[in-house]
Amino acid sequence: MPVYEYRCNDCKRLITLYVRGFSEIAKADCTACGSENVTRLFSRFAIHKTYQDVYEDILSDKELVSGMIANDPRALAKWSRKMEGASGDDIGPEYEEMMERLDHGENWETVAADMRESGVDETGGSEASELG
Repeated sequence: MPVYEYRCNDCKRLITLYVRGFSEIAKADCTACGSENVTRLFSRFAIHKTYQDVYEDILSDKELVSGMIANDPRALAKWSRKMEGASGDDIGPEYEEMMERLDHGENWETVAADMRESGVDETGGSEASELG
């Protein structure tokens, strides 16, 4: 069964629809707020690696390890993206914003504090949307 993903343009939630056949979906509404204002996303596919494979990849990257030891925010962003790729979890726009700020060298504690103040938890998700 195919899976179609949409982002609601009103409440910003990710909507996942499972379809019984391979036909195109005629209409998709947000399952959270009922809005018809949704945008279809390109679905990602995952190539699953074990965490051991990911850690070996990280540890073999001398530049990344040196950056992590030096507490470089760019290294933290690179490490986080490698781990996210291994988990296959969906990332939201809030998470991407955090990674971009780290890529630009902002201190991770400042970024995390700003995100908490704006209602985003440490995983990059909206605290309110996690309850829905």
